[in-house]
This record gives sequence, structure tokens and C-alpha cells, in this order.
Amino acid sequence: MIRRDFIKHSAAALGIAALGKYGLSAPVMASTVPPDTPFTLRLPIPPLLEKSGTSAEVAPLSLIVKKDQHEFFSSGPTETLGYNGSFLGPTIRVHNGENVRIQVDNTIDQVTTVHWHGLHVPARWDGGPHQVIEPGEIWKPEFTINQQAATLWYHPHAMGLTGEHVYRGLAGMFIIEDEYSQSLALPRNYGVDDIPLVIQDRRFYEDRSFAYVRSMHDVMHGVLGNFLIVNGMSKPFAEVPRGIVRLRILNGSNASIYRIYLSDDQPFQVIASDGGFLEKPVGLQELVLSAGERAEILVDFGEASADDRLRLMVDQYNGNTHEAMELRVSGDKAEQRTLVTELREQPQLVESDADRTRNFAMETMSGRGMGMMGGNRLSINGKKMDMNRIDEKIPLGSTEIWELENRSASMMQLPHSMHLHDVQFNILERNGQPPVPIEAGRKDTVLLWPNDKVRLIARFLDYTGVYMYHCHMLEHEDDGMMGQFEVVDNNMKI
Repeated sequence: MIRRDFIKHSAAALGIAALGKYGLSAPVMASTVPPDTPFTLRLPIPPLLEKSGTSAEVAPLSLIVKKDQHEFFSSGPTETLGYNGSFLGPTIRVHNGENVRIQVDNTIDQVTTVHWHGLHVPARWDGGPHQVIEPGEIWKPEFTINQQAATLWYHPHAMGLTGEHVYRGLAGMFIIEDEYSQSLALPRNYGVDDIPLVIQDRRFYEDRSFAYVRSMHDVMHGVLGNFLIVNGMSKPFAEVPRGIVRLRILNGSNASIYRIYLSDDQPFQVIASDGGFLEKPVGLQELVLSAGERAEILVDFGEASADDRLRLMVDQYNGNTHEAMELRVSGDKAEQRTLVTELREQPQLVESDADRTRNFAMETMSGRGMGMMGGNRLSINGKKMDMNRIDEKIPLGSTEIWELENRSASMMQLPHSMHLHDVQFNILERNGQPPVPIEAGRKDTVLLWPNDKVRLIARFLDYTGVYMYHCHMLEHEDDGMMGQFEVVDNNMKI
């Protein structure tokens, strides 16, 4: 079902989003290493950034937003952005209940923000477009972790600049642990049997610079690349021990939808979605993630021999297929040798819990206005983002159903990827059917293919203030496919 639906939508996309039609000089088609010697460079593992010591005066976690250079190609470097390095950022790891202090130093010549994608925090620390960090300024968010174990991420969210800043390298993983997650028989040796994978695609000019533009084509379909990177490298390899290996996968692309699978259709177990563990592992041979979505999977190498090799494969919905990386079995034995069968009980919100229902139409226009780059070509409920307008007011403590519809014009059938700040939600229905098992867990981002209708339910607890909801195809977001909701005290009128 996954493959059939993905191929169906991919075939439709090929007619309107084929790569190479950007009005640019030809993008580079090289690898980090010569084409005849892929899988010769080791997968980079982002360094861990976490609290050290127990004193209340522990120094804040430091993120420096900086310009740098990164070698995607053996022929020379590319101008990039990064957190604390040349491309991407460290993996921030925290524990539920921990008070987290972070210092973000903006050393670039543009405004930026840092949004904690999937994190439940007070609105003033959410890192959306209202929490701007000017060039030369330092932002010092401080919040207490108030949610269960999950694989989240962080990235910029400045108005009109999100896509460009992520593309140039600003992103990183954010991992929450808790007592329950640490009690499970799961791999947790970071970078050895618990491996973070930030999967992205890029395109380049012949001088190795990023080919990031905002033509009408790129705004509508997203900036889709023909060059796949994992943790900032093309076709790396990783050594894995014999036994159970955990892969934390983030679709960190600007707009691509990925079908992820292993060579020879090797099965794997999905154990977590955006917001935490599923109740039980789900056995699959392929997984579809839209931009911004995450999944944790377990791969069993217990029967493998030393130096056995497996490829992680990635199909883009525009038709490209990539051998993303190689998993190479070492002679070491993994700490975990058996697959877990039970994960975490996740009480589900149900329709009868809801206080109200809201409707959101993600709309794509076509016609004469499109040809002149005008009109509300990408909008939610017919409106484009306005920083001075609150679109929805939500009482604190309430439970709501949001009905999402991808209402594309007949000649512009585009997918969308809806993300809600502040909350994790449950999917009630997709096109009138209950969610498949991998969508039955906690989510903060959901894919909508053309004409899809998704009903979700969320509870708005703990914090008041202004948050965003938007398409997580970043060129759509930057074009205004975003709105604002304000969580208000129960005693206020709505």
C-alpha cells in the first residue's frame, strides 16, 4: 500500500516537478567522493550537546549561528551555515523534567530564530517568527522539559527566510529521554547502535555553491535536489554492531517526500513517530516521511556476518532514487540482541473529548494570477500569513479536532505537510479511515497528498501565547502558507 500510493503520487508529480527545469545553470551531479568509489567516507555523527553536572549554575548550552564552509565535493568547499560548525548542528539531549538553559549567538548578517520543532514550551521560547534574533544579538531561552521521550529537531523560523537558512545548513536533532525510555531494552549507545540520520537533498551550481532560488516553480514545488546527503555527507558508510541497531531518522529536507527502505527489502521495526514511542513495534519494509517528520526504527543485524553490507535507500516523490548510505556490519556484538515487543501505552484522545472542531483548507491556486506570481497561490482558508493577525483563539485546557483538507486546484496537484507548534496530536481519520499503525502515535507533522482529508485531535495545555501552524514544505511556509493560533486563559472571551 505504501509503495503503490507513493508511486501513484510520484508519477503525478513527475509531470510538473521534474528536476532540472529551474532556469539555472546546470546543477552539479557529482558525489562527495569520485562516483566510482562511494561509501568510502564514514558517516559523520553530530556531537552531543547536553547538560553536565548537577549544579543549578551549570553553564547554558551554547549554539553559535555562523557562516562557514563545508566540503560536499572533493574539488573544494561550499559556503554554508551551521550551528557550532560548518553544517547542521549538535544533537541536543535532555531529560524530561530538566530545566534547560540555552544561549544562541547570531553571528551572521541576517535575522534568524531557533524553533524547537515538536517541543512543548512557553510561547515566548517557541522560536517562531516572533522571537527574532538580530545580527550580533544573543537569545537566552530557558524552559523545563515537559513531555515524554521523543526524537525532535530544531531549525530557523524567521519570516521568509526559513527555507534558505535550513537549506544552507541550520538544523539539528533534539532528543528527550525519560525514566521510562531508559528502562526499555533498546539501543542507546549514541553514534554506535543508536544513530541519528538527518536526510536532506540539495542541488548545486557548477562552482559548488547551493542552487537555492525562489522561482515560481520552486515556490510551488519546493526546492527539490538531485543530490542526497546524510548528516551532511553524500553516500557515507556507518559500521554497526551485530544485533539490534536503532536509527533515528529525520526528513530534514525543505520539501521532499521520501520513501525509505533497505536494500533487498530487509524488514525493520518502527518504534516511534514524531512525538514518542508507539505502543508496539510495527514491522515494515518501507516508510514514507514528509518534510519535518521523524521516525525511529530498529534493524536486526543479529544473523549478519562481519562485513555484511546493507544499503539505506531513499526514493524522492519526484522520481529520483538514491543509495543514501551503507550500513556495514562490524565484528562487535551489540548490547541489545532481541527485539522489544511492547513499548509504551499511549492513551488516545477520542472524538468525544473534543470541545470544538475547526476546519483548515490548504489551498493551491492556478490560473492567470499564478502566471504573474500574484494572488494567494498558497494559502490556508484563503488567507496568507499576517504577523499582526491571530487566526484562531483556543482556550487553555481545551481539546479540539482540526479537520485538514488539501484542496488543490485541478491543474496544480501539490502535496502539503501540516505542522502544529506547541502540541502533539493524534490522527483520528485519514480519508474516512482510521490511521495506519505508524500514524497512530503522537504526531506534530502530517502529510496530506492532493485531495487528502485528515482529522486530528489535540489538547492545549500548560501555556498561553501565540504559536504557528503551517505547511512544512518550507517554500510554501515562506510564501505565506501559515497561520497563528493564540492559546488564551479560560476566562478570556474567544
